[in-house]
Amino acid sequence: MLIAHACLATLGDDPQLVRDGALLVTDGFITDLGATAELTARYPGVECLDAAGQMVLPSAICAHTHFYGAFARGMAVPGAPPADFPQILENLWWRLDKVLTLEDVRYSALVCLVDAIRHGTTTLIDHHASPNAIAGSLDIIAEAVQEARLRACLCYEVTDRDGPERARAGIAENVRFAKSQISNLKSQIAASFGLHASLTLSDETLADCVVTASELGLGFHIHAAEGLADQEDSLRKYGKRVIHRLRDAGILGPRSVAAHCVHVDEGEIEVLAETGAWVTHQPRSNMNNGVGAAPVEAMLRSGVNVALGNDGFSNQMFAEMKAAYLVHKLAQRDPRAMPGGTVVRLAYANNGRLARVFWPELVVGELRKGAMADLVFLDYHPTTPLAAENLPWHLLFGVEASMITTTVCAGQVLMRDRKLLTLDEEAITARSRELAARVWKRVSG
Repeated sequence: MLIAHACLATLGDDPQLVRDGALLVTDGFITDLGATAELTARYPGVECLDAAGQMVLPSAICAHTHFYGAFARGMAVPGAPPADFPQILENLWWRLDKVLTLEDVRYSALVCLVDAIRHGTTTLIDHHASPNAIAGSLDIIAEAVQEARLRACLCYEVTDRDGPERARAGIAENVRFAKSQISNLKSQIAASFGLHASLTLSDETLADCVVTASELGLGFHIHAAEGLADQEDSLRKYGKRVIHRLRDAGILGPRSVAAHCVHVDEGEIEVLAETGAWVTHQPRSNMNNGVGAAPVEAMLRSGVNVALGNDGFSNQMFAEMKAAYLVHKLAQRDPRAMPGGTVVRLAYANNGRLARVFWPELVVGELRKGAMADLVFLDYHPTTPLAAENLPWHLLFGVEASMITTTVCAGQVLMRDRKLLTLDEEAITARSRELAARVWKRVSG
């Protein structure tokens, strides 16, 4: 397929803006890139998808999300509004996840995948929990991802909060699912080893997980220092801060993801850099939960790998980028904080490097020969000059996710002219409403 007549924004190490540009897509990869006139002459007879002057960007990547939380949208939480982050966990998320069935898990995933395609997010790193529907839950999600033709790394959240039997079941689900994926590194699906957070995991469970994961060569995906309660719990029980505890337990390393890291100090930042662990930043969630703003720029200066996720918020990664750009300026009372170039680097270059942890041969987050043909078409007509140098500020102040008309993953068109091609959005939405209503009754009952 030849994608022609596009304004190509390549990003990458040498960002270019190619006006009236074209891409040749072969077997899911970008195999040539240049001016439309040159490529149409070079490849006569190749099927052509006319971008009609639209901007074409690499599609978005989400470094940390929760498909299972989809049915929380609009749900009234029983009782008084949660006053802090532990109450949010106890009153909302730990009530919701306990009532999910495997069908709920499937439709929660499908709802999020529809949202991802609509908003141009084609690679997602998910963290799942359904304590009363553990066995086979990751297969259910994987099947939905494959139906959508997107790409996702999956794991199950191991925790001690529901007792030792469910903790063991969570470990078993991670192991079973990972073994089913190890032989296929080029598939749409990859696996990690999920953990909830320090405050719900004993030393014994962490040790069991480390032994089990090491046998499979897996890293971990865990929430770390998201709220102050996590640090307070770790200091009270173990006499050490969360990141030090996780390092000492063998959790941190270049294949592990520590989500949030809002309340980390300089020593913990040094440990994150030394271990090569990944930190994911979710500003919309952090603002919503009132937990604070992570020291992202300090982590970057210290050499920490930082990526951008959404923590189960909508898969509008442009919205997440805008939130990241703004919240640090407010938190630091400094308009110089979190420059636009830094935000774009997190969302594309760093998220692309994180994707290669799970798919080693994958190049995403940029348009170049050899990269995956993961693309979005944007019906964006700038009212001011657009160049490669000022693209970050166009993305932050001009572009909206509603401008996305076409989404492509690995060369397959998943949405064209705003019409989904792989998922039946109407049927999914109708069934998800029915299931969500039942979930709400079980939560409130």
